[in-house]
Amino acid sequence: MEVSFAREIESLRLSAGQTFHGEGILAITKALLQSGVAYVGGYQGAPVSHLLDVMVQAKPYMDELGVHVEACANEASAAAMLGASIHYPLRGAVTWKSIVGTNVAADALSNLSSPGVKGGALIVVGEDYGEGASVIQERTHAFALKSGMCLLDPRPDLTRMVDMVEYGFRLSEASSMPCILELRIRACHVRGSFEARDNRPPAISTRALMENPAAFDYMKLAHPPVTFRHEKLKSEERIPAARRYIVENGLNELRPGRGSRLGLIVQGGLYNATVRALQQLGLADAFGDSELPMLVLNVAFPLVPEQVAEFCVGHDAVLVVEEGQPEYIEQEIATHLRRQDIQTPLHGKDLLPMGGEYSVEVLARGIAGLLARHGQALPPAATAWLAANDARRAEVAQALATPLPNRPPSFCIGCPERPVFSALKLAQQEIGPVHVAADIGCHAFGTFEPFSQGHSILGYGMSLASRAGVSPMMQRRTLSIMGDGGFWHNGLLTGVQSALFNGDDAVLLIFKNGYSSATGTQDLISTPGAAAKAASEDKTRSLTHTNTTIESTLQGLGVQWLRTVHSYEVATMKRTVQEALTSDFNGLKVIVAEGECQLERQRRIKPWIASLLKKGERVVRVKYGVDEDVCNGDHACIRLSGCPTLTLKDNPDPLKADPVATVIDGCVGCGLCGENAHAATLCPSFYRAEVVQNPKWHERLAAGLRGGLVRMLQGA
Repeated sequence: MEVSFAREIESLRLSAGQTFHGEGILAITKALLQSGVAYVGGYQGAPVSHLLDVMVQAKPYMDELGVHVEACANEASAAAMLGASIHYPLRGAVTWKSIVGTNVAADALSNLSSPGVKGGALIVVGEDYGEGASVIQERTHAFALKSGMCLLDPRPDLTRMVDMVEYGFRLSEASSMPCILELRIRACHVRGSFEARDNRPPAISTRALMENPAAFDYMKLAHPPVTFRHEKLKSEERIPAARRYIVENGLNELRPGRGSRLGLIVQGGLYNATVRALQQLGLADAFGDSELPMLVLNVAFPLVPEQVAEFCVGHDAVLVVEEGQPEYIEQEIATHLRRQDIQTPLHGKDLLPMGGEYSVEVLARGIAGLLARHGQALPPAATAWLAANDARRAEVAQALATPLPNRPPSFCIGCPERPVFSALKLAQQEIGPVHVAADIGCHAFGTFEPFSQGHSILGYGMSLASRAGVSPMMQRRTLSIMGDGGFWHNGLLTGVQSALFNGDDAVLLIFKNGYSSATGTQDLISTPGAAAKAASEDKTRSLTHTNTTIESTLQGLGVQWLRTVHSYEVATMKRTVQEALTSDFNGLKVIVAEGECQLERQRRIKPWIASLLKKGERVVRVKYGVDEDVCNGDHACIRLSGCPTLTLKDNPDPLKADPVATVIDGCVGCGLCGENAHAATLCPSFYRAEVVQNPKWHERLAAGLRGGLVRMLQGA
């Protein structure tokens, strides 16, 4: 069973006079409905996944409102949906994860921004930096600048965030510019409340259809020669219109402070952390009232030159609190001040780190540096707090004089992708090292120890394309890896089609686990059906050969060498990989490693098993273990598996010093440990046991007889 959002869906139904309680991203979802959105699309990916997941599961309610919801194949197809707002007064919203998604969508966004929009167009983007980020450290801000899109960065307060969604649509309509709403991880997950408003069914919707399409208008196409006119409209009409709307509706907030001559210009999304830093320095009270005045930029682009100048001209110095690099906002503010001959000292990245996430302590040190630079002393308590942080850091560094053991990220327990990397490791022992082009997805964990497989990751579904420049230069064939999520996202066209067209002699391994697992186990076109899932509940491992959409697509495209192998069959997978890498067949060779995502499988079978036990029915679960008397202590099984439940314990034999392998609680019975032992000819110390709950009478009798016999033999 997939993750249920039933409770969240009920929150979407709240009406005027009721109070919403919940997370930021769900508040944004509710705000879309309150704003009269007509269509919603997107591609899943944290931290904004819940928006699309909730909308998809709420389809019956969306149908009531007349809102069309579409789970898109990738970010480019989501961005292209916004084309509906070019001609028609339709409010549309799409969402995806961070800069990597915006990169994929860039072509459509450019062609959307050039003619501009009639209906409001809002793009909700997850933005993350530093150690909390799971993607490359780039900024969405660059796309707003280059393409002429408004960039909203709301203060992380649910009421303000919800208001900015409504303002975002209106700003888009007033300026004809698409709007990006960027949300950091903490903003997505911040909890709070706001007073709900009634949801607004769109005037034009799936329940109120348009009779005729708009009249043809060449100005609405991103084609020369009208694109030259579009560029003039961006600078002469759209940005000025956006600036007027920002000022007239007070989208940016001025916090006057309590008398300091030093000011802060803060990205809206950093407001909470900035206030907390001021509190730690004794420069703000518990209610957020600050000594230092602040201009809070809930709209990070376009800036309003007059608003910035008015704030700066009355201060001895201003610090721009801007996360990420380059310092786009600081550079733009400096340009505006210079053009108006305003000489207020401007600080930013000279006092704050160029890259990374701005934590409270980082911000506190930057603000302390501003005060020190301009001759203002910190309160004694603030100095003591900073000194205590330095002392604690030094203490930790001293305690960690020796490096900590590595704790690389790993696959879930029982993940069907782990045995494939075991097979790859064994195959390369015999045929030699192979260049492996890795990809985005759960299988990227294979780049960590103990597997360390994957020379490059160039984009979601891009692995087969990324080896195109390498394989012609190699004596041995290269291997590309992608998941079924990456295959449907991008890999089918940029990889498979290209390799077939060019007649490339390449090897592709597709992990077919049935879901887009790395983004939250969302369904795909190749996801097993409900009947197949139900039929698999009593299987030890997982579904096999239940949905052959990937295989039939590959065959239809012209792939001639195709093998489907169960992921957990390590020896068979090893032989298949060796065959693909050494075959006389010249052309694209594809191995489909099939095994259902174990996380999704456990979500389905655990409630099923619990229901059987509750009814007193017989349940058999498979467990694996290690015979400590047979284990030779060389731990090759652990180096070949990396499973968290296969670990070490002290050797019970007092004559042996080396610890022995053991299987701890949490094992889901996938059998990889035994498969590895067989495929690699390791010591025969693994055993398979069946745990029977609610056994039948004859099983109890047989167990009693066996136990008695064992005790008798032990006594002898």
